[in-house]
Amino acid sequence: QVHLVESGGGLVQAGDSLRLSCAASGRTITGSGLGWFRQVPGKERDFVAAITWSGGRISYADSVKGRFTISRDNAKNTVYLQMNSLKPEDTALYYCAFQIWGDPKKRWDYDYWGQGTQVTVSS
Repeated sequence: QVHLVESGGGLVQAGDSLRLSCAASGRTITGSGLGWFRQVPGKERDFVAAITWSGGRISYADSVKGRFTISRDNAKNTVYLQMNSLKPEDTALYYCAFQIWGDPKKRWDYDYWGQGTQVTVSS
C-alpha cells in the first residue's frame, strides 16, 4: 500500500506561481513513477506531468510545457510540481498518483491516488 498526501494548493492570481508537493509513504517506494493529474467538476481527470523515480524520464501535457516543472527528492519520497505563469484555465483539483507499471500519461495505469489539493487561479 502506498499513501500519498498532496499539499501546496491555494488561491493565486494569473501569472503567479505555486509549488505542489506529494509525499509518498508505505510500501517500498520503488516502481515506475509518480504523476500529477488535474480535474475540474464535470470533466475527466487529465494528465499534467509525470516522472520516474529514477528521474530519468519526464513527460508533460502540452498545455503546461514550459510553465510547469516536475521534480523529485528520493530521500524525502516527495515529488514536486512547480507551476509558473499560472492561468485561470489551470484551476482544478490536482492529484498525485503512484504507478507501478504502465503509460505515465494514462490515469487508469496508476495504482494509488492522493486526495487532491485545490488550485484556483483568478484572472
